[in-house]
Amino acid sequence: MEDSNKLEEGFGPGPQLASKNEQLEGERGAAHDVSIEAETKGETTSEVQPVKRKRVATLDAFRGLTIVLMILVDDAGGAYARIDHSPWNGCTLADFVMPFFLFIVGVAIALALKRIPKVSFAIRKVILRTLKLLFWGILLQGGYSHAPDDLSYGVDMKVIRWCGILQRIALVYFIVALIEILTTKIRPTTLEPSRLSIFSAYRWQWLGGFAAFFIYMVTTFSLYVPDWSFVLHEHHKSERYYVKCGMRGHLGPACNAVGYVDRQAWGINHLYSDPVWKRLRACTFSSPSSGPLRKDAPSWCRAPFEPEGLLSSISAIVSGTIGIHYGHVLIHFKGHAERLKHWVCMAVVLLVVALILHFTDGNGYYIRTGGYFKNVVNFFNCDSAIPINKQLYSFSYVCFTAGAAGIIFSAFYILIDVWGMRTPFLFLEWIGMNAMLVFVMAAQGIFAGFVNGWYFKDSDNNLVNWIQEHVFNNVWKSERVGTLLYVLFAEIIFWGVVSGILHKLGIYWKL
Repeated sequence: MEDSNKLEEGFGPGPQLASKNEQLEGERGAAHDVSIEAETKGETTSEVQPVKRKRVATLDAFRGLTIVLMILVDDAGGAYARIDHSPWNGCTLADFVMPFFLFIVGVAIALALKRIPKVSFAIRKVILRTLKLLFWGILLQGGYSHAPDDLSYGVDMKVIRWCGILQRIALVYFIVALIEILTTKIRPTTLEPSRLSIFSAYRWQWLGGFAAFFIYMVTTFSLYVPDWSFVLHEHHKSERYYVKCGMRGHLGPACNAVGYVDRQAWGINHLYSDPVWKRLRACTFSSPSSGPLRKDAPSWCRAPFEPEGLLSSISAIVSGTIGIHYGHVLIHFKGHAERLKHWVCMAVVLLVVALILHFTDGNGYYIRTGGYFKNVVNFFNCDSAIPINKQLYSFSYVCFTAGAAGIIFSAFYILIDVWGMRTPFLFLEWIGMNAMLVFVMAAQGIFAGFVNGWYFKDSDNNLVNWIQEHVFNNVWKSERVGTLLYVLFAEIIFWGVVSGILHKLGIYWKL
């Protein structure tokens, strides 16, 4: 096992930002990549003697794990509904992907912007990368690309989807990185001995997170949501459906403020047309799996809803704020024990807060307060004060997923950077180093779509479908098991190997 000092980032004694004996490890996937690409970032802060760069391998592994989870739940979630996104309240495996991305964005921003020689240049770089992320997000998830099953391309601008995964990451990255840059001149060089000094030292970052939290909570519980309607085009005919609301503070699918803000901001035709709430029991007897809609299904079951919308993305800024705090701890504290104490304690607090909010009887709590909030809770589709809900990106969801990210990040840090067990996690590191490539080619199905373009007689008679059917489904006599094995071997392991080869060749896709 490597020497303990080598596994740290060369940090000298004392919780300082940049002392003589400190060296921040080069970061793969710093803020520039926004957790979806890789860019080596290393600085030697020693004034006496340069020290060989090292990288916190935990960051690569955690980013790689998030990409792997995305591929798994996107491509196997249809066969195993329990790992797919929760239809509404609750949290499944798929619901951890987005906040994990945002968490690692925050960590990477803290490390990449540890030193900012020129503020104006740093701001320009942040703006440029934000625009690149927005462009790729709209291109991949706006409707232009129909990979991997449909070989056509192009999108009607009347129905283009403006929101998506990369767009949300771009917003969080831009806000969190901008606060970090603009407060560079008031950053501390040393911390006070107080246990809360790390929070007070970066109070502007936390104030930014609180502002996002405040805007989200006030809007969610005070914005009046009127009745609304939408037109559904199917079977060469159009039919208008109506949803009756006229209320505030509703946290169910039909009349929440999150959906109302998106309908007003983007227009209902630009929202995601296949929301997961269609798998609710109120919509289909196949719940929690997908299935035909019930004849008595409420009208909102057919409506579009944007899971990466504007108001929920404002709430997502808090996920990035928590991540950047973990990065600040990594910078300021030299010892493994000190870092882990801060990380684990905060993760536990977040988990406890989330569970209290989710399992507290909202009716019982708000009835005691009386008045307006009593009426709010009457519209809840559950008894939780604030249920864990990915579609709304509720505050309890922020806390729960950030706490889980903190625990997993700490566990990876112990295994990889403290105990030196890198070999079992190498394939995650490789994927994390080339995360943008794997995200586009695998998670978004661009590579599979390219392969499907070479077919024999019929577009369904292609190599991808043949492998899935004959190598996996037929051999295991189960479409569910075959789908899972196909995702594990033909996608995750395949791209892990490809990423490893590209790493050996020094090839990375950077924005």
